[in-house]
Amino acid sequence: MRRILPILHVLGLVVLIFAFTMLLPLGVAFVWQDAALHAYDEAFLITFGSGLLTWLFTRHNKRELQTRDGFLLVVLVWAVLPAFATLPLLNFLPGLSFTDAYFETASGLSTTGATVLSGLDALPRSINLWRHLLNWLGGMGIIVLAVAILPMLGIGGRQLFKAETPGPMKDSKLTPRIADTAKSLWLVYAAITAACIVALKLAGMNWFDAVCHAFSAMGLGGFSTHDASVGYFDSPAIEAVLIVFMLLAAMNFATHFLAFRSRSLRAYRADPEVLPMLVLVLVSCIAAALYVWHAGIYPSYWTALRHVSFNLVSLATDCGFASADFNRWPFFVPLWMLLLSCVTVSSGSTGGGIKMIRSLLMFKQSQRELQRQIHPTAVLPIKVGGLPVSNQVAFAVQVFVMLYISSVLALTLILVASGLDFVSAFSAIIACINNAGPGLNQVGPATNYSVLNDFQTWVCTFTMLLGRLELMTVFVLFTRTFWRA
Repeated sequence: MRRILPILHVLGLVVLIFAFTMLLPLGVAFVWQDAALHAYDEAFLITFGSGLLTWLFTRHNKRELQTRDGFLLVVLVWAVLPAFATLPLLNFLPGLSFTDAYFETASGLSTTGATVLSGLDALPRSINLWRHLLNWLGGMGIIVLAVAILPMLGIGGRQLFKAETPGPMKDSKLTPRIADTAKSLWLVYAAITAACIVALKLAGMNWFDAVCHAFSAMGLGGFSTHDASVGYFDSPAIEAVLIVFMLLAAMNFATHFLAFRSRSLRAYRADPEVLPMLVLVLVSCIAAALYVWHAGIYPSYWTALRHVSFNLVSLATDCGFASADFNRWPFFVPLWMLLLSCVTVSSGSTGGGIKMIRSLLMFKQSQRELQRQIHPTAVLPIKVGGLPVSNQVAFAVQVFVMLYISSVLALTLILVASGLDFVSAFSAIIACINNAGPGLNQVGPATNYSVLNDFQTWVCTFTMLLGRLELMTVFVLFTRTFWRA
């Protein structure tokens, strides 16, 4: 228990900080005097009180966190915060079950964008803003925000930051101090979000919709203020703006930071993930649009290209916006879009899935093993971006991919065993573990996840939290070594 108390101390502080995020929708409710004006009072008090009491009762157990502490704390934060985030929804929507409310908020914070709510157009502005704010906070990770604040209170955050951001970012210091790194990433994130808001307003959205959709686009969360999602606007200009910012959000924010700092595009050319991602998306858009047009879904190739490009980029980047019901397209295209969501986004982005860097490493590892069949004694190093990659990293990537595939298969079988058809089950698991949002069939873009029963909903909830924490952070808690003193 003594080992857990320092973790609970930091958890209490994170919950306390999270309570203040409720003041933004509360302010919106007050200004617009919407129907949810009183939904946040109790929610704020419960969240603030719980965080404060936990922090105070464990204040004598403050110490620097170890690596294993960071793993446990990250999992606890991502499991606990959605529970507190449900309070405004439960207060305003009394018919909403805790299961569905937790799914909604976990989907928001994990930037999955899957929803169980309908009638979004009629929801009070403050409730819609709360959902989208969760997308935005989850995008960069509320842990990173806490890392920027905790050192000022005498609590270091390096282990937190390493556990929260797996991949190349954890070993590259953008600035000498970890708190400065977190602040720098948040500043870049906020600056690009502000640019997205202005661009969406100029493209035809009102300010409120622009703010909400910018929050979703930058977090790659996919929540919308309308049941028809982006299809509600039927605007090529809005779709074009969102495509640009979804692609930016799918890139490594460390790369954005370096580009901002150097005022040069060289950082993007040096990033080994950017060009493969853009080429993969571009080729897929052109080919998929041709396939859909040839199938007679749209009268012209350019119309097909418009709709395919937006929805393909949205799903490939794990955002989850929709402008058309791609469930009605030839099955190959939405299936390809769903598979793209596994590999397209960069490490250090706000997206999920296997990530482009791991995909490149696996491809190069496959090439090396094929060459070894011909030259068994040859020394064949793997290089990405001109830099050698150690065998230890390559083996770690292989383990990750194995766990990823095993998790998808096991969770899909669980949903099938619970009565869901295979396509709906498989697409729901892929969409949730990649934090991509809509799936196919019963969980397609024209419907939502409210068709699932409670058991299926909890399976999908666990899946999106598993995906958000990139599997290893969760699975390490189930090892005997982790709990050994």
